[in-house]
Amino acid sequence: MDSALAAAVAALRAGKVIAYPTEAVYGLGCDPLDAAAVARLFALKQRPSGQGVLLIAAGFAQVEKYIDLAALPAPALARARASWPGPHTWVFPRSAATPPWLAGTHSGIALRVTAHPLAAQLCRAFGGALVSTSANRHSAPPARSAADVRATFGEELGVILDGPTGGLERPTPIRDAVSGEVLRG
Repeated sequence: MDSALAAAVAALRAGKVIAYPTEAVYGLGCDPLDAAAVARLFALKQRPSGQGVLLIAAGFAQVEKYIDLAALPAPALARARASWPGPHTWVFPRSAATPPWLAGTHSGIALRVTAHPLAAQLCRAFGGALVSTSANRHSAPPARSAADVRATFGEELGVILDGPTGGLERPTPIRDAVSGEVLRG
């Protein structure tokens, strides 16, 4: 593991918020099981916690525990899994193992198995899924570079992993896993 990635993992384990490139924009992330870290992320973004966050992972095994598989039709799960890894975020019925601070006022949990090489490498090195939300203050345009992240957040983040985004023009679409409805195009 290179030193930048090791520093990012150490920051995550210490409860800090980090920034890293994703498919379209830079993301802010933290340990999803650390309520204080998630609260810090919402404070940094100046975002209402009721909005919830999505999680990214390097593989299905890292997100499976967050899904209420009994409430999910098999074809819906197959459809989502067929789109992964890739720039597709799906909202699933959430399991009892999903901390309430991740979903906010929503009954589901948004999950993506990323194909972005650095984001996936980060999840593998961390050993689990990460909170992933655009690196910006609430309602401001998302950061598209490490320099943009520094300009917005300065020294407020534990680590900023520098690397290229995946080249998408817009953040990943979000769809309801059960109905297939597009929630964000």
